[in-house]
Amino acid sequence: MVRIGGFIVGIGFVVALLLGIWDTAYNWIKEPPVKTVEEEFHEHAKKPGFSFEGMFGTYDKRQLQRGLQVYKEVCAACHSLRLVSFRDLSALGYNEGQIKTIAAGFQVPSINPETGEPATRDGIASDRFPSPYANEVAAAAANNNAIPPDLSLMAKARADGSNYLYSLLTGYQEQPAELLKKFPEAKTPEGLHYNPYFHTLNLAMAPPLADGQVTYSDGTAATLDNYAKDVAAFLTWTAEPKMEVRKSWGLGTVLFLLIFCFLAWGSYKSIWRDVKH
Repeated sequence: MVRIGGFIVGIGFVVALLLGIWDTAYNWIKEPPVKTVEEEFHEHAKKPGFSFEGMFGTYDKRQLQRGLQVYKEVCAACHSLRLVSFRDLSALGYNEGQIKTIAAGFQVPSINPETGEPATRDGIASDRFPSPYANEVAAAAANNNAIPPDLSLMAKARADGSNYLYSLLTGYQEQPAELLKKFPEAKTPEGLHYNPYFHTLNLAMAPPLADGQVTYSDGTAATLDNYAKDVAAFLTWTAEPKMEVRKSWGLGTVLFLLIFCFLAWGSYKSIWRDVKH
């Protein structure tokens, strides 16, 4: 009797589950969920191709230096790199004198030794890239109440970070007529800018880059595409400065394990070759 009762209870659970699935499926077919404007018009990141992609990918130091130039001349006006020190730039191929020159081009917060009042001074190699604003209140006031985020880890803070940054910087455009026809209430608000690679489709940051805006010192073409790709690569380095070391250690570990497995297999064959199984 106990077994029969348990069987009946089990059948009851199965029937209830099937009815629930059927009801959900029927309602979904009868009244399919309506996509939001973000779901329908948000686009996945483009893939321009970076030298550091894949197991054996490495950073292109010349590209990173160009990305730093774009950051200094454009991005640094609003965004900080508070987790990156000027001396870290030695990894990009800069010598001590060049790093001192780069650091001196930034003003960092300080204290006047004579009056004790807040002041600024030229940066030194041990300083970190400073914020262009005194505090968050000043940052919000200068940017329509939107505080520009720090970019140190931005490439890791977003899915597919490098490609996302490139796509965002090159993705500004007019709202499609199809969007306005289907979602007339979704017109980009005043003060915002349409970009299908941003999760809400509209963001406060105006298009920061344009052709001819930065003159590269190495003669690379001064195009929006190059600017976006180079600064995206640079911000990937700021987020993952040890990427190349990590990849080399990973490859070495895999090779070690392969050799170890081969030696273990050889030892097994040698020790047990005369033993009947």
